[in-house]
Amino acid sequence: MSPDDPVRPVAAPAQLFDLTGRTALVTGASSGLGHRMALVLAHAGATVAVTARRTDRLEALASLHPAIHPFTADLSVAADRERLAADVEAALGTLDVLVNNAGLSHSSPIEAETLADFERMIDINLTSAWHLIKLFGVGMVAAGRGSIINIASILGIVGATPSKQTGYPAAKGGLINLTREMGLQWARRGVRVNAICPGWFATEMTDDLLSTEAGVGFVERNTPLQRAGLVHEIDGALLLLASDASSFMTGSVLTVDGGWTAR
Repeated sequence: MSPDDPVRPVAAPAQLFDLTGRTALVTGASSGLGHRMALVLAHAGATVAVTARRTDRLEALASLHPAIHPFTADLSVAADRERLAADVEAALGTLDVLVNNAGLSHSSPIEAETLADFERMIDINLTSAWHLIKLFGVGMVAAGRGSIINIASILGIVGATPSKQTGYPAAKGGLINLTREMGLQWARRGVRVNAICPGWFATEMTDDLLSTEAGVGFVERNTPLQRAGLVHEIDGALLLLASDASSFMTGSVLTVDGGWTAR
């Protein structure tokens, strides 16, 4: 670094996380982590589009903050993804932040899985994220700015068994490397692409596991922090990657897992 290179003053570091004037989209926002992330971005100053299939859930979320705007879509359908991109950009302009959070899990050993089961996991957990990156990323690249945050999973880093499944881990592993590749492709064009890999969080998706004594015991025994995550514990990683606080990060993968993958 030369003496002429600009360095930000340290006077107000919290301002790095301010999203005032930014526009964001959170997919899979009708429940769980997506619901929480939409509220966090709105409270940080962003105008936030939210999407999911359940219109009533989106409208209830929008009623909690005036900066949240609902757009119903089924992200497993390519035409719906294209319509969503057109509608959001027509209403709110080019995105500054895209959070690819929509996802679906299906636990079953491969002997009991069908090809349709596997294809469905790949389609919603990987293909739809790729498509939205392409649809919204074009505008970001043209504007020379943007942050794309892919919500992957620790099951894209390590195996899922004893929660046996193939499609979800395969898709999330693909999403992690898609993150790295797009982080490289757009690094010189002002658009950063990073991922968050949550561990076991108490959400609608994990209810089958965490609603049982055996499931809770499994998570507590195998997580170094000895519990499942709470939805607010994703806030810091989200704000870091959405804001200028991560201006020198792209292609990065953050684990928020209570130590699960460090074992």
